[in-house]
Amino acid sequence: MRRKSETLLLVPLLPVFLLGMFPMLLIGLLGFFGLIIFGILLVCVGLTLALEAHGEFNEEIIVHGYARGSERAAQVSHLRAATRSAAALNVAGIALVVAGILGFFWAG
Repeated sequence: MRRKSETLLLVPLLPVFLLGMFPMLLIGLLGFFGLIIFGILLVCVGLTLALEAHGEFNEEIIVHGYARGSERAAQVSHLRAATRSAAALNVAGIALVVAGILGFFWAG
């Protein structure tokens, strides 16, 4: 019986490693300042996500006009879901910025 290679188990984890590499290097090389930068980047991503969701919602209304109740409910549901995830990113970013600032004062 042939034994399977363990390296194939690592292939699905490669994207997670590549995505997590940037914040870890940023925090590791810059310390608390890197934590603040990463928090600011998260807040920027959250704001961009919210603005894109509102833009798509407004574009749908402008291009197609007011839709039936069920379609409008679906559009509002998509808008609220995107706004909630954007708010979660904003809260996480603000928490990282606060943690970085507190780290400056506590460690220094």
